[in-house]
Amino acid sequence: MPGGRLTYQDRQYIAAGLTEGLTYTEIAKHLQRPISTITREVSRNGGAGGYQAARAHQATQGRARRRKQAAAPPPAPPGATGVSGRDPQALHALEERFTAVVMATGLPRMTARVLTCLYTTDSGSLTAAELVQRLQVSPASISKAIGELEQQELIRRVRDTRRRRDRYVIDPDVWYRAWLVSARQNAAIADLARDGAEVLGSTTPAGTRLRDMSQFFEHVSQNLIRAAEQWRQDFMARRTTDR
Repeated sequence: MPGGRLTYQDRQYIAAGLTEGLTYTEIAKHLQRPISTITREVSRNGGAGGYQAARAHQATQGRARRRKQAAAPPPAPPGATGVSGRDPQALHALEERFTAVVMATGLPRMTARVLTCLYTTDSGSLTAAELVQRLQVSPASISKAIGELEQQELIRRVRDTRRRRDRYVIDPDVWYRAWLVSARQNAAIADLARDGAEVLGSTTPAGTRLRDMSQFFEHVSQNLIRAAEQWRQDFMARRTTDR
């Protein structure tokens, strides 16, 4: 019906119309649909030269199934239910919230899910196979996420000699190292902006803009490093006292 989802018959008409040389406007008018619906449908299913009704319909049904699967709560990790009296629903809600907050910092969803899984595991250490089992995703997805986390120094890889495989570990000072990575990135931006100001001329509007940018990022970088170093000193002092 007009305004609802495209039916298989609608898609057959789109395919026939494209073959006959009808415009998107003409097809949309006949089907009583917005032009944007027709253009989106065609562009995501092979374009005007490769659109096929059956293939487009199957692809749409596949996307709908994947959305339903993504909306469903993931299965609880093996052994997680009832561990130390933990409520599985509360744990799942925590993991979802943790993942959303980490994603807001710029990490992709899968990378955020891996980091969340490591943080909410008592051992703080899992193998790639264990992550695949817990998150119910492909090994390739885990491998890509691990690479991103290692690049930002949010996790560390250690060799499990007994099992002959790598384990991925959350260190106590992980955020200290990640903070320094951010500080180095800010320092690099400051250097780039300072060089740009020299090239453009520090008295020109563009040069002045880059000079101000350089001063800001240099200031932020120095303060990040000072704050991180102060935290590390306090952290190490507490660790020594607790022993």
